[in-house]
Formats: sequence, structure tokens, C-alpha cells
Amino acid sequence: MLSRRNVRIKIMQVLYAGQRQEFVSPRAYDSLLMGFVRTSFQLYLLNLLIVQRVCEYTKHDIATRRAKLRPTAEDKAFSSILADNPSVRSLTDNVELSRKYDEYGVRGMVDADQVQSLYREFIQTVEFKNYHSENDMGREPTIALLLKLYKWLQSHELFLNMVEDHFPLWKEDKSLVVGAIKKTIKAAPLEQNFFQAYESHGESIVDFGRPLLKFVVDADEQLLTRIKTVLQNWDADRVAIIDMILIKMAMGEFLQFPKIAPEVTMNEYVDISKVYSTDKSREFVNGVLDNLQKALAKDGLV
Repeated sequence: MLSRRNVRIKIMQVLYAGQRQEFVSPRAYDSLLMGFVRTSFQLYLLNLLIVQRVCEYTKHDIATRRAKLRPTAEDKAFSSILADNPSVRSLTDNVELSRKYDEYGVRGMVDADQVQSLYREFIQTVEFKNYHSENDMGREPTIALLLKLYKWLQSHELFLNMVEDHFPLWKEDKSLVVGAIKKTIKAAPLEQNFFQAYESHGESIVDFGRPLLKFVVDADEQLLTRIKTVLQNWDADRVAIIDMILIKMAMGEFLQFPKIAPEVTMNEYVDISKVYSTDKSREFVNGVLDNLQKALAKDGLV
């Protein structure tokens, strides 16, 4: 599920935390990275569960409407189509997914009253009313409605609060998670173990992230020594912490991942520096990496 960009940012955060907390063991760095990876998948599960719970609330609504002594015409006409269609049922009836919710502890993050509030508002939307009036459980209209539901949730303050209460920094993974949820919805009805594709560490972690982190941690002093040769009138101790971390990571990519073009690596880290470091970091990081890449190329190392 994680892209290389996501992994780069997480490694940057791990190295920053390790420096601040003075990690001694390389294992501590790896453990923190894998904790961040786990949190990203947990965030995906929470988003999926909220969508599922909003749909499932239809059953509670139906039961309440049927229990009225004098149900209105609207009550009598109301159907459970939002919960009983095959796409949503592939979530609610999925035993393996249910176990995964328990494993990652996301059930306790979803408040029933908040779900009810979201549901009550959503069924008043034009999108839901049109879907309900057609009473068509066909795959295409259902998928379209679920995508609209998720888009609607993303703009709702209550939904954002539900997520941010447990993941205050979730915006760093927002585009990643939103894309994964959309992809999941579009693939419905879903197989029992569909979530494994999102839980899997994949190439970005196994072949890229963990090896890069290990190299930067193990070769920290050697990287710093080499970086000092191209700083040009800069004292290494005066370089912003995040800038130095990004430069070391980029140098690690230059040396350990020859299949990644140096230009791609440089652009990625310069772009990350714009978001996570100082106003002047973009030019500084770009200049240092350009000099490093040229020096390494001259020595036949890249």
C-alpha cells in the first residue's frame, strides 16, 4: 500500500526520532519504522470500518421504523438496500476482515452514536435518495453510491474528528489511505482476504525501505564524513537536522539503489524538504545533493 515517497517520509521521521531519543540499537530504528507501517494499515482499516458501519446502520433504522405503532408511508417504503447489497455484504459477512479489525483494535475507535449521526445526515442527501428510489442493487449504482458516501465523509467534520482523535497526524497518509479505500470500493464485492494486498509490506518496505534505513543507520559516520567534503563554507553542526537526515538518505539511495535514477532521488528529497524543513532547505538540499552526486560519479560510485 505504501509508495516509496510515503516510505521516505516515514524513514525521515524514524531517523529524526532516533536522533532525538538517542537510539542505541539499529533494531530500534527498524521497529519504529514497522510500527509506522502498521499504523498506516490500521488507518486504512478504520476508514473502511466507518464506511461499513454507516451502511450497516440501515438495519437499525429499518428495525426502528418497523417498530413504530403508526409508521409513515416513508417508513413503510424504506428499504435496507444500503446494507443488503452484495458489495456491502462482502464486508459485513467477511469473517477474515472481522478478525483483522479485532487484531488491529479499530472497533473501539468507532462510536455508535457518531455513526448514527453520520448515517442520519447521509440518507438525506440527494445521492442516497436517488439510489434508494431506484432500489437497484446492481453493482455499478452501488459502487457509485459508496464512492459518493466516502467522498461525503471526507468533507464531514465529524468523520474527520473520528479519525483524528486516534490518528492526529493522519494527513501524512491521507492521500495514500483515500486512494486505497477508493480502490477497495471499486473492487467490490470483495474476496475474503482482499485486505492482504494493503497489509502486505511489499517492495517499498522489504526491498527499499528497510534496507535504506539500515544502511543510513549503519553508515552514519561515513556518510557524514563524505557530506562534509561538499558543504562549502558550512559547518555540519549548523545544518538543519531534517536537512542532514534527508541528505544522508539521498546519499544512501545514490549508493545502494543504482536502479533509481539520481535525478529522481534528488527531486524526491528536495520536494520533501520543502514540506518538512525550513524555507531555505529546498535550495540548500538541492545544492548539496548535486555536488554529492557529481563527486560520487567522479569516483565511479554511482
